[in-house]
Amino acid sequence: MTDPAIAVKPFRFGVQLTVPSDVRTWAETARQIESLGYSTATMPDHFTDQFAPIPALQAVLDATTTLRAGALVFDNDYKHPAILAKELATMDVLSDGRVEIGLGAGWMTSDYEQLGLAHDAAGIRIDRFVEGLAVIRGAMGPGPFSFSGEHYVVTGYDGLPKPVQRPCPPILIGGGGRRVLGIAAREADIVGINATLIAGVFGPEAFATMTAEAVTRKVAIVVEQAGDRLADLELHIRTFFNKITDDRVGAIESIARTLGVDPAMIDGSPYALIGSPSKVVEDLLALRETHGFSYVSVGTNEIDAFAPVVAELAGR
Repeated sequence: MTDPAIAVKPFRFGVQLTVPSDVRTWAETARQIESLGYSTATMPDHFTDQFAPIPALQAVLDATTTLRAGALVFDNDYKHPAILAKELATMDVLSDGRVEIGLGAGWMTSDYEQLGLAHDAAGIRIDRFVEGLAVIRGAMGPGPFSFSGEHYVVTGYDGLPKPVQRPCPPILIGGGGRRVLGIAAREADIVGINATLIAGVFGPEAFATMTAEAVTRKVAIVVEQAGDRLADLELHIRTFFNKITDDRVGAIESIARTLGVDPAMIDGSPYALIGSPSKVVEDLLALRETHGFSYVSVGTNEIDAFAPVVAELAGR
């Protein structure tokens, strides 16, 4: 049983878009996601083979009428937070209030190395991220604001336009370590329970932090740090090891071999949704019961396969 202070919220589902396509396919995919009942389309913020998230997400919003959009997540180090705030507020206005703000301190080492960006120690990046969050909130707030920190100084700046969603669009902060999870619990509207990515790559070290036991510990940090705001938080998980199939055992073994991990780890991981649609529905209900997750994101290649699960659980 999850902590009773975590309010059970209705399920909603997102799709993490990653692979670039032509303009027609991009818009058609956005409309497909919307028509199948998904709540949100998101994108990562990296310098790999993907579209730049701001224009690509605006195209998603332009192609749809109810779908929400955001990043999982914007790296605070890649752009001045006041500039990001202006772009996101503009998107919120142009979409009539359908933006979600995903923010993070940055983790992918290759992004920093390829562009010659300073890859500071995690503590410094997190300090800068906390200041960046304050700047974004200030820029979206009413009237001019000033901010003076170690990393950012803003003087008498009135961020315009103001977003439709006030005081600002919902903020999602994802984390895998104690400090960022604590910040998310105290500051975010949506808390993403992530793998721990201190190695700077998504590999064996991260997989070791994606067990059921590790997720239980991470959720416990959120419960501890959120205080009175716990009942208002939405808990999010981006599942990575997914397969709709009637051969659950075979799929688990195949994924485990690919990753070089024990099948038992995949079998018990909250980041794995494997089995028939009815089995996945059962597992998601249990996941919400035990950990509080109600907002679940899958990958681009899983849109159709997970549609029956979305149809069964969205809004329930």
